Amino acid sequence: MALKLSGESFADPETGYGIDPRTVQRLAVEISTVHAEGHEIAIVVGGGNIFRGLSSAAEGMDRANADYMGMLATVINALALRDSLESAGVPTRVQTAISITSVAEPYIRLRAIRHLEKGRVVVFAGGTGNPYFTTDTTVALRAAEIGAEAVLKATRVDGVFDADPEVDPKAVLIPELTYMEVLEKGLRVMDNTAITMCMDNDLPIRVFNITVPGNVARAVRGEAIGTLVR
Repeated sequence: MALKLSGESFADPETGYGIDPRTVQRLAVEISTVHAEGHEIAIVVGGGNIFRGLSSAAEGMDRANADYMGMLATVINALALRDSLESAGVPTRVQTAISITSVAEPYIRLRAIRHLEKGRVVVFAGGTGNPYFTTDTTVALRAAEIGAEAVLKATRVDGVFDADPEVDPKAVLIPELTYMEVLEKGLRVMDNTAITMCMDNDLPIRVFNITVPGNVARAVRGEAIGTLVR
């Protein structure tokens, strides 16, 4: 499985920023549970809790420079997650798309696959290594490269709704969608590049609420939570 954790997954629930050790520890415990069951788990992390490249670019910073700063933020989250996973007894490797050999391995596809085969969790950081691409696109790309069964997209809400559930209390959860429905309706599941890549590689996407304890384990096990896009 390829699990996408946004930067918000690491943040303090009250401020939405920084890294909350208790939150990261909870994620690590859930991942360790399904890892012990024999699931191969690769994780792509975002960095929005530390730095948002696109929003900073909109405020006048050079877009490419802002995106590189965002990539560095993902490395910080990856190291925090690795520390918690190792403390939970899960052998973990961090691979980065940008070269930071003092703290992580460079991304090498066959090495990542070998780590997974040996029972290690692999955390991918640094995005794709290129500006103008989101970490949503990164998880679609990495999932295709390593032959993952599905993409698990963690969010703050229960799945995909017909309206914004944080604004409209009458919003209705949509349990299942096709890739084309997501693209045609402009639903904000993932960016269009990521959706198209998943569609081209027949990768189902499970969108679920990460704030609910136990949901990470349920998603990895393939339980019917949230919204399924296929």
